[in-house]
Amino acid sequence: MKLVSYQENKNSPQLGILQNENILNLAAASQGQLPDDMLSFLQMGDSAMAAAKALGSERQGDIPLPSVELLAPVPNPSKVVAIGLNYLDHVRECNLPMPEVATMFCKFPSSIIGSEADICWPGSLTEKVDYEAELAIVIGKAAKDVNEVDAFDYIAGYTICNDISARDLQLRPGDQWLRGKCVDTFCPLGPYLVSRDEIADPNRLAILCRLNGDTMQDSNTNEMIYRVPYLIQYLSQAFTLLPGDIIITGTPNGVGAFRKPPIWLKDGDRLEVEIEGLGCLSNSCRVI
Repeated sequence: MKLVSYQENKNSPQLGILQNENILNLAAASQGQLPDDMLSFLQMGDSAMAAAKALGSERQGDIPLPSVELLAPVPNPSKVVAIGLNYLDHVRECNLPMPEVATMFCKFPSSIIGSEADICWPGSLTEKVDYEAELAIVIGKAAKDVNEVDAFDYIAGYTICNDISARDLQLRPGDQWLRGKCVDTFCPLGPYLVSRDEIADPNRLAILCRLNGDTMQDSNTNEMIYRVPYLIQYLSQAFTLLPGDIIITGTPNGVGAFRKPPIWLKDGDRLEVEIEGLGCLSNSCRVI
């Protein structure tokens, strides 16, 4: 099941199931039993997911996909937790030793945008903006001290993230990655949330990033050092993961910063991140 957050004619955001090229509005189809936003839906737990699947099997959507604007699947999570240096091929291209623990940082929810929204940054703020294709995990129920063997029970589904990074800010002493990772619009997510049951193994998915049609990253999530169940166990030991929270799981090799010469994003560039089974997240770049 593909769940989408969307809006029509700039009206209030809505929640639906994507069925080929049409959307089934869940609040309308359920006669108000299901909410019209993703976060409230996820907070209802497994019963809401089961009800949505039942509706999707019984009803066909009548809202044409081209007539709406897709938003980030979860536009307002309580937190976005990111994992750095989590692909073997990326560690090798960085010429760094194998990390002994998972590297963590956060991206503010205010940096989230959806597919087809513009990635924007002031030219006076940064001149070294980079792309990072990443698998994103969406949490489906409160997770605290989760055992690795039970971790999948806490996942609602998966989506795609492009962890946009201002490298000159990220690596400047004192900024501690925060400013470089949390610039407004620097967390594109989408195009939809794919329910957990549709992905047999999140650590065996092709992942790639294209810049203006040229493939820059081409790898597989089996290159992850710290895998999906371990990350949920590791993070939930320290803090509670809430429904709608997002974990972005690291990027493979091929980022712009480590190319020779480096490749930095510029005004008018077009980015596409594609992950097997999860669709394609597309965004254009704009310097303001």
